[in-house]
Amino acid sequence: MEAATAATAAMVWFRKGLRVHDNPALDAARRGAGRLYPVFVLDPRYLRPDPAAASPGSARAGVARVRFLLESLGDLDARLRRLGSRLLLLRARDDVAGAVCAALKDWNIGKLCFESDTEPYALARDKKVTDFAMASGIEVFTPVSHTLFDPAEIISKNGGRPPLTYQSFIAIAGEPPEPVLEEYSELPPVGDTGEYELLPVPTVEELGYGDISQEEIPPFRGGETEALRRMKESLQDKEWVVKFEKPKGDPSAFLKPATTVLSPYLKFGCLSSRYFYHCIQDVYRSVRNYTKPPVSLTGQLLWRDFFYTVSFGTPNFDQMKGNKICKQIPWSENEELFVAWRDGRTGYPWIDAIMIQLRKWGWMHHLARHSVACFLTRGDLFIHWEKGRDVFERLLIDSDWAINNGNWLWLSCSSFFCQYHRIYSPVTFGKKYDPNGNYIRHFIPVLKDMPREYIYEPWTAPLSIQKKAKCIIGKDYPKPVVDHETASKECRKRMGEAYALNRLDSNSSKGKPSNLSRRKMSHGDQDASNSSIAKLLKTSRSE
Repeated sequence: MEAATAATAAMVWFRKGLRVHDNPALDAARRGAGRLYPVFVLDPRYLRPDPAAASPGSARAGVARVRFLLESLGDLDARLRRLGSRLLLLRARDDVAGAVCAALKDWNIGKLCFESDTEPYALARDKKVTDFAMASGIEVFTPVSHTLFDPAEIISKNGGRPPLTYQSFIAIAGEPPEPVLEEYSELPPVGDTGEYELLPVPTVEELGYGDISQEEIPPFRGGETEALRRMKESLQDKEWVVKFEKPKGDPSAFLKPATTVLSPYLKFGCLSSRYFYHCIQDVYRSVRNYTKPPVSLTGQLLWRDFFYTVSFGTPNFDQMKGNKICKQIPWSENEELFVAWRDGRTGYPWIDAIMIQLRKWGWMHHLARHSVACFLTRGDLFIHWEKGRDVFERLLIDSDWAINNGNWLWLSCSSFFCQYHRIYSPVTFGKKYDPNGNYIRHFIPVLKDMPREYIYEPWTAPLSIQKKAKCIIGKDYPKPVVDHETASKECRKRMGEAYALNRLDSNSSKGKPSNLSRRKMSHGDQDASNSSIAKLLKTSRSE
């Protein structure tokens, strides 16, 4: 009798796939289940308050991303309730895996379904749960549904190695599987949870981050409902969809961003990438011509899968040392310069406005990200990309381990992209999009009255102008921490020396090609796949 009861109890464990649509784990869990336990576990690793952090939140997540997560959980709970179910929210004391294993045992679960994950932390966590479940005779189903493709399959098709260029990835990948399009009007009832304390979705304030009353609430609300609304709104403009080119767009547009702003919804799985891809294809089928990968909308989803695949197949992908695809560069250590960059106090208004938008909203346009990443690393400050990666990882609402690390490797010219002489100017790049500096005036109010001819270089304004604008440089707003023209030349020189040293190390290796030799052999491929992006980056070279 007890075995029969266990067979009818299924748990769907939500982690990233915070949605009902195209959710193979939820779909499998509901089939044949007499009782269904939809579970999410609050992880103290991400949520525990850290008073020592540079801004309110935990050590690993700023308030903006925590808020987005909680809004997504609230929306998921509401959608499950409309299907006759609810979200069972548990709080782990220390170990999420332990909390899940305890619930599996206490609720006599017969089947466990959860979306597979490729991040190192998630792999270790999931192995503990899977090992416990298998040893307990619990059926386990872990579909790949956070990405278009299964990274392990792509690597297997490539001879056990991840493809290191976008074009080779595309050639191997083919067409992604279709999403689960079946809709259902109800779910099996929630089973008895015994003495478990089931939590309501907490507010950000209830998590104990101190006084956050002055924190700006970002304009991007979390959840599947908002994700589907945003996607539908974006795809209704067919002309915009078919002409979309990723490297283009206005990075200074903030009231109405120049992109879909769907990345945070993909990160949390509020929107299925396969469903999004499927819907874009519907638009393409209704027109004659449209942009193609790598710059098209579908091309962006494929970029996402490319980074997931490379990160899954590359040990130590998130660091320089021990990472076979990362160039070894002797980055500088300067905490004062790093903090100035992190806190938006470099004295370059374009850079500072971007970093302040990141701090307040947890999001900024991809070209804005390029600007500040280049400035921190190979453009001006020559500080390690891992330092910038950590800031983005904590503050971005769309912070994604594979994509964040991949982009920092790319933008620092440590991997994938090697044209280190192309540098984003912290003055002229933003000016060509927003000559009046409206973006700067919004995020740096102290500069709101600075005349437009000085808004990007306020230190060049005569003192009389500074006084009239009520912004004295060096007092009300900092002087530049470096001279861009001098710093960028020095950075190019140091990058050239680092590349030469990597090449020398490569040539001195014996018996087999070194990491750099293998990278060098693939540069032709990389340059081909990057050519369209490189052309568009020409306009961003320092002047």
